[in-house]
Amino acid sequence: MKKFVLSIFAASTLVFGTACGPQAFVKGDYEDVDKENNLNDQWSETDMQKVVHDLVGGMVQHSTIGTAKKPPIVMVTKLQNKTDEHIDTQSIMDMVRVELQRGGRVAFVDKEAREDVAEEYNYQKSGMVNEETRKGPGGQIGADLIVNGRLDSIVQEVGKDKSVYYKVTLNLTNLKTNLVVWSDYKQIRKKFRKRSIGL
Repeated sequence: MKKFVLSIFAASTLVFGTACGPQAFVKGDYEDVDKENNLNDQWSETDMQKVVHDLVGGMVQHSTIGTAKKPPIVMVTKLQNKTDEHIDTQSIMDMVRVELQRGGRVAFVDKEAREDVAEEYNYQKSGMVNEETRKGPGGQIGADLIVNGRLDSIVQEVGKDKSVYYKVTLNLTNLKTNLVVWSDYKQIRKKFRKRSIGL
């Protein structure tokens, strides 16, 4: 009987030790990136896709872009993050730029590349570059419009229930007049329920 009890104890210890020991994700599979992802209560790529799709779709329909005789020059700048989460807003604005460019209705100047361009100008002036192909200051095209925006959230928790609300607002501003010629927002609300996690 004593041996039986010891065997049960040893088996229980092994199972418990295995369950509480270090664990790692050892196998992964590719998934469809368009499949909804609500794995946790944080901002997700699904939220980003929904927001960008709807807001860019509305922006290109506005007369400033939709009926322009020639593609306006656009600069995509910052999305302010007013949430309590660490969210890569640069990734959101990169997607905005790519989605706008896919339609072929706008052209872009790259704000992020300015330092690289200035450095290249200096290199080309160094004598290392053929004079006929040399580029320099004064030839760049100025932007007509700026895209910027803001990301806000409201989080509510009552008991085991949690609601997360996001609002992304984008603005299209005319650089010459500083008038906001288009503005819109996209709202997302997600519900979660806390549950106990055990063995």
